[in-house]
Amino acid sequence: MASALCALLLLAALAGPLCLRLRTSPAFVTGRDGRLSTSIALALAWTVILLWLLLATLGYGLTAGGGVSYFSGSDGPLSTLTTVYLPLLGGPYVALIAAKTVVGLRVERGSLAKPAAPSGRRPLRELIANDSGRTDLVDLQYVALSAVTMLYVVLFFLADVGAGLPRLPEEIWALTGAPAGAYLLNKLATRANPVITGASLSGDRLTVEGGGFTDARLTVDDTPLEARPDPLTGALTTTLPPTAKPPLTVVVTSRGLRSDPYCYEGPAIPAQPATGD
Repeated sequence: MASALCALLLLAALAGPLCLRLRTSPAFVTGRDGRLSTSIALALAWTVILLWLLLATLGYGLTAGGGVSYFSGSDGPLSTLTTVYLPLLGGPYVALIAAKTVVGLRVERGSLAKPAAPSGRRPLRELIANDSGRTDLVDLQYVALSAVTMLYVVLFFLADVGAGLPRLPEEIWALTGAPAGAYLLNKLATRANPVITGASLSGDRLTVEGGGFTDARLTVDDTPLEARPDPLTGALTTTLPPTAKPPLTVVVTSRGLRSDPYCYEGPAIPAQPATGD
């Protein structure tokens, strides 16, 4: 019991400052579009867990374990490191490196658009969502299965800290390797749908921001309108007819692919201060 409590305290000491850092400055777990990166976040999580396992095992061996002899033998506390835990860590890192390479090449070649993320705090939902903010089933299964596997490893380790790295089935690597492979294939197969990230209205001029607006056509409330691209920002501008009033449903079509409908509610109305009698 004492060993498990010490291991939990060590995990908190490792993960606590990192979580605070991510909360205030999540830049090192975001992709090139500024959104939280699923592959980076999971690779980082597995790194923290493996580091925790090794440090907790080392601490136990040098205290309650009796020293150097604790680590010797073919069935020692680190015997499953290369057969189970390095493959568990390898899947997320292969997915991370390959996904960054694939996305980078596709963006450079123009076959994939990565619009800038909206400003503000990064919600954790971005880990399981696509660029349009909708839940991506492939990302969801990658995150969910990885989280279950992490919990499996942590609980088995806490159940018997003195035994060292839990002797899990060698095939457990498939719970991270297979989802990582599906995640990578999804990156290869994703088509470059246009993505709307924002809209603004100035008089009768509507500006639509996003990415993937190559040879784009714009419809507002199912009415096609002439769209003029901004050469600097890539945003689309159009003049609304007199009858068009917010809320507006905006859709961009590019190369035969449609964006998800974007609902523009109109400018925010500032709250009126309360007045006394």
